[in-house]
Amino acid sequence: MTQTELENLAEQEIGCRRCPRLVEWRERVARERRASFADQEYWGRPLPGFGDPGARVLLLGLAPAAHGGNRTGRIFTGDRSGDFLFASLWRTGFANQTTSTSRDDGLRLSDAWVMAAVRCAPPANRPTSEERENCLPWSVAELELLEDVKVVVCLGGFAWAAALRLLEALSGSQLPMPRPRPRFAHGALYEAGAVTLLGCFHPSQQNTFTGRLTEPMIDEVLSRARELAQRP
Repeated sequence: MTQTELENLAEQEIGCRRCPRLVEWRERVARERRASFADQEYWGRPLPGFGDPGARVLLLGLAPAAHGGNRTGRIFTGDRSGDFLFASLWRTGFANQTTSTSRDDGLRLSDAWVMAAVRCAPPANRPTSEERENCLPWSVAELELLEDVKVVVCLGGFAWAAALRLLEALSGSQLPMPRPRPRFAHGALYEAGAVTLLGCFHPSQQNTFTGRLTEPMIDEVLSRARELAQRP
């Protein structure tokens, strides 16, 4: 794996137009803009993953926020969910700073890679299962280049289901999923061959403002992910 290969893949992902509903929405949001960001140029395209190419921990989210990642051009960047997530990544030693505000803000991740199950902002933040499947080949291609990944932290139930499909697609018939499939829960753990899935409530305002997900809770999950990734 080389940084160049990841950059080449990212260029391909950015040009994707597989999902008409998502293309229409992401571009409309970028044209109309929120009043508070009216003077900013929106990204309005798919978002590839980013982070440390040698990462052993992959964080898998749901999809870009319409006025977060869809605006800034980087997943979990420029919104409250990202504020909560990157503060935890900093506290647990995966990030060099507490905030993620733009693509050129100096943020660097160490031993972590962040990507979304669906790479385009969806209406009402609700991608369909078909849109998730359309994005699956991009997730497979990224993970194939991230050869050192040992732990996938799934941020929410949608990401958990996407991660199961991702591992299934990567392994073909060599790693059939058990029936019933492992269920998502905060702190849930599923050993899938050489990769471990670890569940975490999504850092959405719906969860963080209500106390369903607290700073100690997400810190514990990320610290656990580091421990699991260090196993021989």
